[in-house]
Amino acid sequence: MRILTSDQIREARRAAIKRPGTSTPVLMHRAGISVAQFCMSHFKFRSVCVLCGRDRGEGLAAAAAFLDFGFEIAVIVLARGPNELTEDTASFCSRLSGAPIWVGSEAEFETEPVRQALDADLIVDCVAETGVCSQLSTLVKRAIAAINDALATVVSVELPSGADADSKPSIRESVADVVFAQGVITFIAPNPAHVFGELTSGPIAVHELGVQPVLVPNQTGLQACTGQEVAIAFPSRAPDAQKGDFGHVLVIAGSRAKAGAAGLAGLAALRTGAGLVTVACPKSIQATVASFAGDLMTEGLPETGDGTIAFEAAEIADSALDGKDVLVIGPGLSMGEQTARFVQHLVASCPRPMVIDGDAISALAGRMAGLRQTNLPFRVLVLHPDEAARLLGVSTAEIQVDRLNMARRISAETACCVVLKGWRTVTAGVSGETWFNMSGNHALAKRGAGDVLAGMIGAAIARQQQVHRPAATRAVFDDMSVAAAVHLHGLAGDVAREQLNENTLLAGDVIARLSDAFRFCEAQRVGGLFYLQR
Repeated sequence: MRILTSDQIREARRAAIKRPGTSTPVLMHRAGISVAQFCMSHFKFRSVCVLCGRDRGEGLAAAAAFLDFGFEIAVIVLARGPNELTEDTASFCSRLSGAPIWVGSEAEFETEPVRQALDADLIVDCVAETGVCSQLSTLVKRAIAAINDALATVVSVELPSGADADSKPSIRESVADVVFAQGVITFIAPNPAHVFGELTSGPIAVHELGVQPVLVPNQTGLQACTGQEVAIAFPSRAPDAQKGDFGHVLVIAGSRAKAGAAGLAGLAALRTGAGLVTVACPKSIQATVASFAGDLMTEGLPETGDGTIAFEAAEIADSALDGKDVLVIGPGLSMGEQTARFVQHLVASCPRPMVIDGDAISALAGRMAGLRQTNLPFRVLVLHPDEAARLLGVSTAEIQVDRLNMARRISAETACCVVLKGWRTVTAGVSGETWFNMSGNHALAKRGAGDVLAGMIGAAIARQQQVHRPAATRAVFDDMSVAAAVHLHGLAGDVAREQLNENTLLAGDVIARLSDAFRFCEAQRVGGLFYLQR
């Protein structure tokens, strides 16, 4: 889902209302219903206070929707009367059970009707016009203070009032007047602030309202991962589908000390939808890896005295690639000289799309330029910040300060899709598109979580290899499938933390919750409400 500036979203809205059957009241009506549905999905309440600015008709539309759902409603409008509203906004007043509470001065916030209205269980913040936070009137500032002083749950529409739609710094760094919300719902597309501004620790969702934001040029060059990308990367299976329609993933992973990494990567690929998965690993751990699931196929490779893959396994690996759609290499390999040479050989010669992760990244230290061979297929580098720092020859701190541009730089210098892991994982694609992911949490800071991600990315790429696309769009869909896998991984981690505990969560728990993550994405597609964070 593309990240658009406030001007671009206004442009998309203007273009939409020129189409037959779409008008400003129609968009307001759709927005109002989506606000009510969003609130009911996440919060418990009986009474609602909708606090509206004079040009925020979607707030009045939301109040009408809450009434239709049977809630007790109070509406406060920052105007002296209906004559100060636009015609489209005023049209929704007639749908309310009674007249709104008109507030035209700061002193009126001290009146009893206003105080009673603000005692509601839920306050819907629809006060400030999006994108004009630097021009807040004293009345709007007083309304923001009143919302923050209330004891209610607060949901902001479009943005927390006082926030700058096009600003990237965290809202926590702002000393200006701003609403502190427990949830945010916006429309058409996310702004930079929704993705970078840390607007809330609660859910953030986007409803496109039937508008087509894809038709507006994307000046930010950024996308946010949602269930929309997951639905495209993992479409519904055809009734006559066969296992070969979903790709065959080859995972080369593991060592005597890290058999679990190979098993987790293989099992994750299966659970993410790959039709077939083969794990090639040192012979001494083959039985252990096979025990992860009866569905896994395994192949034993020659190993060194330390229990790592020996260089002589290169010939076997080359033949094992026949009939495979993607290679995942790296989880739990444990680097020795022979294993490093083995990895370097495969990276230089593998004719299949490739996911390079974990210890395989270490084998490429100082060899980044070699990845730019133009005859090689799609490749993905899955990096921790410290691994990214080693590839670029900079400090980890420098990577973390500018994660977006650092990921893009590595992608440009290697001609690979780059997944820079960590809080808010970045996927910088070979197509030039960059995705920012907001799912996931600190409970995923456990050994094995990265192995699961590598397997999931492998399954997503394998699925794309079965789809015939024009060469001009192939890279975009390959990149997007990687971003979708990243988002799905984070969602499964979010579900696991909710059901378990951040201290007890294990990598295997993420795999076990993939079904929940898929279902959540399917519900977004059906309902049209796409979540940046849940």
